[in-house]
Amino acid sequence: MATSRRVARVAELIKREVSVMLLQEIKDDRVGAGMVSVTEVNVSGDLQHTKIFVSIYGSEEAKAETMAGLTAATGFIRREIGQRLALRRTPEVIFQEDRSFERGSKVLSLLNQLSREREQKSISEIEEDDHDATE
Repeated sequence: MATSRRVARVAELIKREVSVMLLQEIKDDRVGAGMVSVTEVNVSGDLQHTKIFVSIYGSEEAKAETMAGLTAATGFIRREIGQRLALRRTPEVIFQEDRSFERGSKVLSLLNQLSREREQKSISEIEEDDHDATE
């Protein structure tokens, strides 16, 4: 079992290498359908499995297409990771879409909407008080 420091270091190296591959080396047009960035890499304690979380900007169709392209490129990516990082065993690679940005955006939008509603309510209460005071 690898130390947590080593696991974190391997995860960071995998993140960097996969990011470079996404930008320069993967030729599949489906991967270019949406703007892709690696947000996080989780590596198991025994360095046998890795989950690569990607954020994809684009329509739902482009996201599905990009995920299909990444799944198809998994063998290439795994082989390249093995060669570049010189690990004894190359971990299995699984891509997962990271939707945390979308969830954060939605929460922020709801908070902004709530803030606007509160402002409108306080303005209408002030106007109502002014109207009652003039009568």
